[in-house]
Amino acid sequence: MSKVVGIWEAMPHSARRPTISVVIPALNEERNLSYIASRLPHDVDEIVFVDGDSVDNTALVARELWPNGVHLQQTRKGKGNALACGFAAASGDIVVMIDADGSTDPAEIPRFVGALISGKDFAKGSRFVQGGGSSDITRLRRFGNWGLNTLVNTLFATKYTDLCYGYNAFWRDCLEVMDLPDTEIRDPQWGDGFEIESLINVRVAASGMQIAEVSSYELDRIHGASNLNAAKDGLRILWTILHEFYRARRRGWRRSVRSGDLQVTVTSRYRLDAESHDQPLPDVRHA
Repeated sequence: MSKVVGIWEAMPHSARRPTISVVIPALNEERNLSYIASRLPHDVDEIVFVDGDSVDNTALVARELWPNGVHLQQTRKGKGNALACGFAAASGDIVVMIDADGSTDPAEIPRFVGALISGKDFAKGSRFVQGGGSSDITRLRRFGNWGLNTLVNTLFATKYTDLCYGYNAFWRDCLEVMDLPDTEIRDPQWGDGFEIESLINVRVAASGMQIAEVSSYELDRIHGASNLNAAKDGLRILWTILHEFYRARRRGWRRSVRSGDLQVTVTSRYRLDAESHDQPLPDVRHA
């Protein structure tokens, strides 16, 4: 388990410090939130907490732990809608998405921020690169993840090692590329469920943005039961991948387009601005 340190303590040579928002979607997670709070770096600028109509005291506990945070009620059901609501409310330059069940360690946030500061647009957590791992994934989920991962890499010419892991960070400008479902619509939308993470990963890859995979260790859920249904949600993810492939083709994407083809992205703009002031970027090692 990573030691909890401040984001900028982990990168003391960083000359410029963008603001960091952490989005936490939650459904009946009251017993897990104190652990999440204890593992968060102290210099996170903003907590955006999204409650999914919990029947326990999740919302109350969250307000006690983060009295200065942004607290929201999601507008529809599903993790995807909760994340979309949180992203829309986040004001930080960098947005980090973590789970409220304790499976994603907030102490790893400096790794993700480091990848973005060093010139990437999107930092993708992976349990299957050196330094990563999981004490929670089942054999069925591992096999399903491998199959879906292979399909995406084949269709989109990507090199993902862990498509279905939801620990990611990105520059807020990436939201335009993600084009998530409108949170104001009352009826259920595609992307409202667990397929949101794969949808985001595929759209970012198809856009040509610079992606870094960051090693991450998935922990066991602390309390409660998972809302994930491996078979049902796996089929939704499969459909999402196929739908996104045809969506990208309709919009003129071709498989020859690879990550990094965009000439000026939000991070390259940040880099150019830093260089114009002779301010070195931190030396960050990527997974």
